[in-house]
Amino acid sequence: MKNYKIRPAFRSFQIEYAIRDLVEASIEAKRAGKDLIYLNIGDPVKYGFETPLSIIEVVCKAIKENYNSYSESCGIPEAIEAIKNYAIKKGINPVDIYITQGASEAIEFAIAALVNPEESLLLPCPCYPLYQAIVSKFRINPQFYFMNENKNWDIDIDSIERLIDKRTRGIVIINPNNPTGAIYSKEVLAEIVEIAKKYNLVIFSDEIYDQYILEDNVEHVSIAALSDEVPVVTFNGLSKNYFAPGFRIGWGIISGPKEILEDYIEAIHRFARTRLCAPHPLQFAIPVALKNENHYLKEVLEKLKKRRDLLIDGLNKIPFISCVKPLGTFYAFPRLEIPGINDLDFVKRLILEEGVVVVHGSGFGQKPGTNHFRIIFLPEEKVLLEALERIERLIKKLVS
Repeated sequence: MKNYKIRPAFRSFQIEYAIRDLVEASIEAKRAGKDLIYLNIGDPVKYGFETPLSIIEVVCKAIKENYNSYSESCGIPEAIEAIKNYAIKKGINPVDIYITQGASEAIEFAIAALVNPEESLLLPCPCYPLYQAIVSKFRINPQFYFMNENKNWDIDIDSIERLIDKRTRGIVIINPNNPTGAIYSKEVLAEIVEIAKKYNLVIFSDEIYDQYILEDNVEHVSIAALSDEVPVVTFNGLSKNYFAPGFRIGWGIISGPKEILEDYIEAIHRFARTRLCAPHPLQFAIPVALKNENHYLKEVLEKLKKRRDLLIDGLNKIPFISCVKPLGTFYAFPRLEIPGINDLDFVKRLILEEGVVVVHGSGFGQKPGTNHFRIIFLPEEKVLLEALERIERLIKKLVS
C-alpha cells in the first residue's frame, strides 16, 4: 500500500468554484500580515445583516416540539402551501413545488432530472459558477449565450438561437443576475419564452435575489408568469432575501403544461427521495418568512443603494476600470482594461499585495477578449472606500 495512491473520479477534475477557489491566495496574504477586506462572498450575515427573529423563533419552537424526524421528501405541507401562495402573487401557476437543502440542490435536481450526459444546456455568460460545476459533474455540454455589457448587461437574444440543436434540453437564466446585477425586462423575457416554445426547451429561472431591486422604476418579472405553455422551474430560497444562508433551505417551483411535466416531476421527486429530506425544523421558517415578505429588507435596500452608488462611482473614477451600475442584487462586475494583465493575475495581486479579496471574472465566464472581476457592496461605506483606495493603488503600480 505504500506506493498506492487513491485515484479520484474524473468528474472531480472538471469542477471549479471560483468564489472559494481563491482561498489559498487569501491565506497566503493573511500569513504575510495583510489586513484583508473580503468582497468575494455574497453572504449578508457576514456583513452584519441579521436573520429575522421571527424566523429564528419558529425554528427553535419546531426543534423544542420535536419536529426533528425526517419530513416528507419534497417538504412539509405548511411550507409548500406558503411557497405556492408566494408564487401565485408573482403571477406563477405552480404545478409542483419541492423543498431542498438550499436553492443549489433544487437547481441540481432539476438539471440532473432533465439533461443526459452529452446533451446540452444553455447557460448565461457570465454565469454563477454553480452551474458550470453541475454540468461538469453530469457531463452535460454547456453552451454559453452572452449578455451585452453595453446595454446594462441585458441578454443578447441573437446569441441564443444559433446555439440550439437537437441535443439542447433547456436554458438557464439568472434574474436578478449574479454576477452583473442586471434585471431583465419583460420584453426580453418574453423573447426567451418564445424561443423555449419553438424548440421545446425547459426554462430554469434562478430568482434567489428577486427582492433585491435597487431602482424604484425597475420591476422584477418572473419569467414563469409570462406563459403557462412553457415548462419553467423557478428557484428561490431563504438565503438572500431572508438573511438565512446557513439554514440551507431552498425550493423549486415547477410550472407549465401539467400533462407534459408528469414524468419530469416524478424524476425530480426521485432525486429528492434519495437524500430523504431538507432539514425538517428549518422548513417551518418558510411560512413565517414568506408571510412577512420583505418588511425588514426595505431598510437594507436603502443602505445597499448608497453603498452601490459609492462603489460604482469610485470604480468608474479609477483609470483602466469601468463598471455598469447594477440594478439589483449586491454584486457588480467591473471591467478591467490594463495592458498585459488578465483578470486572474489582477485578482491574485490585489489579494496578495493589497489584501482586497474579490473574484476573477473568468471564474464566471466572460466574453472572449474581456477581463472582469466580481465585487460585492454589502460592507459599510468606510470599508468600501478603503477597498477603492487599495484597488487604485495597485492599478497605479501595475501601469507605472
